[in-house]
Amino acid sequence: MVSRHLPRGVSNPSSCQAEWPDPAPILLSPGLQPEETTRLLKPYGFQSPSRIDANLQAMAGGPQPRQALARVLQELLVSTASTADPDQAINEWERYVATGIQRVQLYQYLEQAPWMLHLLSTVFGNSPAMAQTCIRDPLLIYWLGEEKILGRYPPFARLERSLRSTLEAFQTTALKLEAIRRFKRREMLRIGIRDLLRIADLPETVSCLSHLASLVIQTSFELIANDVTARYGVPSHRNRRGEVKETGFVVLGMGKLGGGELNYSSDVDLVYLSESSAGHTQAMSGQQRVSNEMFFETLARELTQALSVATQEGALFRVDLRLRPEGAVGPLARSLDEAMAYYRTRGRNWERLAFLKAWPVAGDKRAGRSFMRRMHRFVYEWKHETPEEVLTTIHSLKGQIHHKMNRRGETTRNVKLGTGGIREIEFIVQSMQVRHAAAAPRILTRNTLLALNRLKEAGLLSQALSQQLNKDYQFLRDVEHKLQMVDDLQTHLLPQDPLELERCAVRLGYPKSLGPTAAKQFLSDFKACTQRVNQAFETLCPKPS
Repeated sequence: MVSRHLPRGVSNPSSCQAEWPDPAPILLSPGLQPEETTRLLKPYGFQSPSRIDANLQAMAGGPQPRQALARVLQELLVSTASTADPDQAINEWERYVATGIQRVQLYQYLEQAPWMLHLLSTVFGNSPAMAQTCIRDPLLIYWLGEEKILGRYPPFARLERSLRSTLEAFQTTALKLEAIRRFKRREMLRIGIRDLLRIADLPETVSCLSHLASLVIQTSFELIANDVTARYGVPSHRNRRGEVKETGFVVLGMGKLGGGELNYSSDVDLVYLSESSAGHTQAMSGQQRVSNEMFFETLARELTQALSVATQEGALFRVDLRLRPEGAVGPLARSLDEAMAYYRTRGRNWERLAFLKAWPVAGDKRAGRSFMRRMHRFVYEWKHETPEEVLTTIHSLKGQIHHKMNRRGETTRNVKLGTGGIREIEFIVQSMQVRHAAAAPRILTRNTLLALNRLKEAGLLSQALSQQLNKDYQFLRDVEHKLQMVDDLQTHLLPQDPLELERCAVRLGYPKSLGPTAAKQFLSDFKACTQRVNQAFETLCPKPS
């Protein structure tokens, strides 16, 4: 019997089809003919009934688990029917059951908690990457139930307490870092499920992804800083009053991390800064005294390694350090004064735009905020203070992007960089912030959606245009997320294969019952969205004559 009582966020496909055939004979009737098996499975939307039959027989195993599975089989098949790829869902179910989890206990649990069955099917049929997380740790199913993930997302402070409590159980830095990797993978599953079930909207999703990244970077930084300090001692320098003080170190988050709008498979753009490169460490017995410059370069290198190395637990992030002073050819860490001297004398306009989203995410955040205040003049006071210079820079960057997209044939398929894509909305916001910051300082916020609202409040955008850009930005970011959550890849390209495009549409919430029409409706909506965004970009960021 298909359950009609499911929590908010868990869909009930039974409304799409009045009668689902009872599939129990597939497990309980020996010698069932292939034609009968196909008849029972086809209504659930499977492409390869024979393969699904093989999956189900493998899941059943012996007599007792077979009986237990038969009691939930119809619910299981119904729950997969509305996913992007029902065949993939059943394949993932077989892989999950094969992990060694106690089958009878599992099937009995799912019988008592049909919402969990639907939740797992949603994962298995929409995201192989998230399915792999469950398969790596099959007992997460019970954690998901205890955490009541269909309710409110837990406060950030609670997540931090949970991670720090977990780390207390381990002694070495290597083991603690592995625990952080497991924690991040688990929380990514929570965020992804809430997104797929459309419990969380885009602002919640990007905020949670960004908070999680900041927590992971902060705790990793603390571990590495303790290790480096144990070898070399505490870094110190003399302040302007001649007093010896401990030298701080800050990690600036740039781009979407700094803006609190990270995506699922994003690089993290980081800049490392120390309070001073002068001075040296206060070495104790058994420690090696080194210059601050060497200390912080070592700290930056080892933190980057800890964040980006792939172990048996996976990697935390891909780290991009190219936004630092002098880019790829510069030292990994610079002092605050050295960085300021670089930007004042050699900073380029695109670096001004990059720092619109910069914010301290780890380390000495007080020093980071102080640095951002010092950077205000560089970021917002452009040469000659003319709007044309801002627009010239924007169109130069846009031209480079368009040339690359055109060369790759991605102009209409790239959600981020294509015509009318995410980047054009970001350019609109950045250009207006720089051009109007002096008259309307409240528009200076790192978050794109918040900036659109404040531009409206300042009278710089009409209410209608602000709301439309807000809606279009959320739509494009949602598409980006659904592309990336499939295989946890940093992709921004709409699929060309019609079936994959249909599956993308289903992940976005277009009804599975529409079939190929779902893909057509999605493409129509996508085209209309990008046309609106491009028109707004051309209007609000006119090309200087």
